[in-house]
Amino acid sequence: MKNLLSVIENAEKSHYMEKDDIVRLIKESKYDDELFKAADRVREKYVGNEVHLRGLIEFSNICKRNCMYCGLRRSNKNIERYRIPPDKIIELARKAVGYGYRTIVMQSGEDDYYTVDILKYIISNIKKMDVAITLSIGEKTFEEYKALKKAGADRYLIRIETTDPELYRAMDPGMSHENRKKCIRDLGKLGYEVGTGCLIGLPNQSMESLADDILFFKEIDADMVGVGPFIPNADTPLKDADGGKFEIARKIVAIMRLLMPDINIPATTAMETLNKDGRTLTLRSGANVVMPNVTEGIYRKLYALYPGKICTGDTPAHCVNCITGKIVMIGREVASTKGFRMKM
Repeated sequence: MKNLLSVIENAEKSHYMEKDDIVRLIKESKYDDELFKAADRVREKYVGNEVHLRGLIEFSNICKRNCMYCGLRRSNKNIERYRIPPDKIIELARKAVGYGYRTIVMQSGEDDYYTVDILKYIISNIKKMDVAITLSIGEKTFEEYKALKKAGADRYLIRIETTDPELYRAMDPGMSHENRKKCIRDLGKLGYEVGTGCLIGLPNQSMESLADDILFFKEIDADMVGVGPFIPNADTPLKDADGGKFEIARKIVAIMRLLMPDINIPATTAMETLNKDGRTLTLRSGANVVMPNVTEGIYRKLYALYPGKICTGDTPAHCVNCITGKIVMIGREVASTKGFRMKM
């Protein structure tokens, strides 16, 4: 059996790893420090020391889906629902640009109130501000994705959640794993930068399954991959589940950076929910993107995917100053570009 240290050293040079070695790296902790340092070197070599800040607008917490792990699931009656009006979304984007953001991320539950025409209106007006636009609004048809791209959307984030079809069926009732994959393929065909990702620590999820997820991201040549630990929500059927572990999620970020050296990898909010230094530790383990919340007021608390979410009481101005300070403290700098992937 190969020594794991040599596996890390080889992956740093070749950006290749066997599935069995990925599983061993996830399971074993002996060489974690070497793994994180190798991922950080690859990150610096291929995407540099800049960290891209992307302003996140969570514009609706209404969702027609009923995913077992998500606080926004339609069966959750304990959440106050909201929709931000189109002109208010545009105003939030304008304020975010004033704070220095070069990318706006529009995220919501799967809420059919926002028709293609409404979304086109919002996107085209934000596009006038000379920013990149990322959408994270779920499954649409090819024609809908095409219309949103034409309106000015640049990137689309749609997590596969898990590549294990059985686990997907159990976690996402009434949804089609094949259609999820079709959405990802459609987005690629239309010229979007495609973002995807998975939840780490779902009930009955194996380390082999997580290794398959990583290999899937590499196989489809994803432009951005965001992963985070599953955090059980008391208002979901998985309220008593164990949840994911920060260190496993951090290792998966590092392995992804070794295998996909030039992609964008965010240090997600969920990482800091489990570890007070979660985002900076993840930035030092291969990540190069942070997505601070630029939604204002009560909406920040109501987008309750999971409990303990950080920064819900902060203002957008405080958030950008706080994360900028953390980035500078670890010897990195905030990027001034829109942060498109520069393929090697």
